[in-house]
Amino acid sequence: MASRCSEPDVQACRRVPPASGAGPGSVRDLMPGRTWRGASACRLFPAGVLAVCLALAAAAPAAQDAKRTAQRAGERIKALLQEADALAAQQSKLIVELEGLDKERRARTAELRRLESELAEARRTLEASSARADALRQEAESQRPDAEARLVQLYKLGRAGHWRLLLDVDDVRSLGRAYRTAAAMTAIDRQRLEAHQRTLAALEEEQKELQTRTAMLAQLHADAQRARAAADRAVDAHTALVDSIDARRDLNAQVTGELQSVQQRLQASLREAEGNGAPGIELPLRAFRGALPWPAPGRVQSRFGRETNARFGTAVSRNGIEIAVAAGQRVAAVHEGTVAYADEFTGYGTLVIVEHDGGAFSLYGHLDAAHVARGQRVEAGAPVGVSGRNPSGNTVVYFELRIDGRPVDPLQWLQKGNQ
Repeated sequence: MASRCSEPDVQACRRVPPASGAGPGSVRDLMPGRTWRGASACRLFPAGVLAVCLALAAAAPAAQDAKRTAQRAGERIKALLQEADALAAQQSKLIVELEGLDKERRARTAELRRLESELAEARRTLEASSARADALRQEAESQRPDAEARLVQLYKLGRAGHWRLLLDVDDVRSLGRAYRTAAAMTAIDRQRLEAHQRTLAALEEEQKELQTRTAMLAQLHADAQRARAAADRAVDAHTALVDSIDARRDLNAQVTGELQSVQQRLQASLREAEGNGAPGIELPLRAFRGALPWPAPGRVQSRFGRETNARFGTAVSRNGIEIAVAAGQRVAAVHEGTVAYADEFTGYGTLVIVEHDGGAFSLYGHLDAAHVARGQRVEAGAPVGVSGRNPSGNTVVYFELRIDGRPVDPLQWLQKGNQ
């Protein structure tokens, strides 16, 4: 490995005149066993080697950054693989639960159909019973005038009237027939009346039982409908969850593949460019969804999206979040990238915008001061400024994420546990 110069050593290198006729070998021969680093080595190198020394001084931090990027990619790949295993286990468990829920739904559906059939039969029976009762009442009503007329006539005759009816006959045989006829007529009327009453009473009792059973079946049917609807919702929810996990597994596999490809390119470039500077390879931001570090520790004061003021009824739409922090709090980049903007911006105070791989952007607003400049490359966790105050006077940091040109909810991308 060629020797390196620190920044102070580089300044010393620039002041050292060329050493004519001297070379690295002769210097080492003068003082064998000494390790030559920094300004000492630069002072003894000829002028032609100065450019190499300066390049190495600039390349060292870049190489370290690239190594850190490769390490970060490896850690994220490991986390994604663990997440993939957890998702697979969760999906398998959900599929087993889904099979049980589907079986339960089929049972609820069969029960509902059985109750629908019984309820329909009970209603038909109740209607038939009501029809019979109505027909019997109509028959009784139609016979009532004759029966009432006979009863009135018999009442007018009284007990003596029966004797007059019997005395009107000529012989004993006719007397017997007349007596039996009068007794039979009275008995028939009485029996008909009693039969009608018994039948109507039985029908009314039957109707009460049928109404009770119909009401019970209707309640069971309603309960079965609710149970089947609940089973449908449970199946639909599990199906949607399985589908979402499947989509997350696909995305996980995709971003893992992308990270592995970037990691391989980084490692290969580092091997090839040993001592000649580090490659400008960035990790894709979307591979870190849910794992980005927070720009500053604090409590979320204003959330992403549309929010209605309960007091005034006014609505405010936010493209990012505000994090309540201490005054002068260090604000860091959530992902490596290049500073696209670092200056005052109306409504956001001092604003820093960092562009990431794939056209993603992170915005840091309400800063008291920016510690980066436009065009500067920053690593994840590198400071971009310190916190200031928003227009309301609160000490906050405004943070926004834009993916494919559209703002997204930062809380879905940042690590959990700081909300």
